Amino acid sequence: MMMMNKLWIYLALIIGLSACSVRLTLNGASVPDNLKTFTVQYFENRAPLINPILSQTFTEALKDRITNESRLVLESQNGDIDFSGEITGYSIKPMAIQADAISAETRLTVTVKVRYRNFKSPKDNWESQFKAYEDYSSEQNINDVEEELVTLIVEQITEDIFNKAFSDW
Repeated sequence: MMMMNKLWIYLALIIGLSACSVRLTLNGASVPDNLKTFTVQYFENRAPLINPILSQTFTEALKDRITNESRLVLESQNGDIDFSGEITGYSIKPMAIQADAISAETRLTVTVKVRYRNFKSPKDNWESQFKAYEDYSSEQNINDVEEELVTLIVEQITEDIFNKAFSDW
């Protein structure tokens, strides 16, 4: 008898949760049921210092992040939501200056301006700037570590964008 009551409670919970209008994923993202598709426009690199592959790398990473971490389907145009913007900053600056006025570390920073448009719910539209950086030893040549640093920075920025777009914080 008690086992049957527990079964009914679990069944009621499952039915109740499946009727929710927002689907949750394990990463904390919530995507309303009325959203099915998304588009990501090409992010032009408008930074004063240009990394020639950053625009393509960033644009594809954002597409991959949303595809892999949500149920939304990528469309080439006219998605229910749209991400657009530009890379506005790419800088390399010395950090941690030592007593002999030599930098022990250098910081690579990337800044991206993003416009989020939700065509199903325009009140949710936003525009924000995202920035991330990675430090590396000044003894290293930027050409030797740049690809790895950019990968880490792009990963952080796309995570921040995804969280802003799909997490109710």
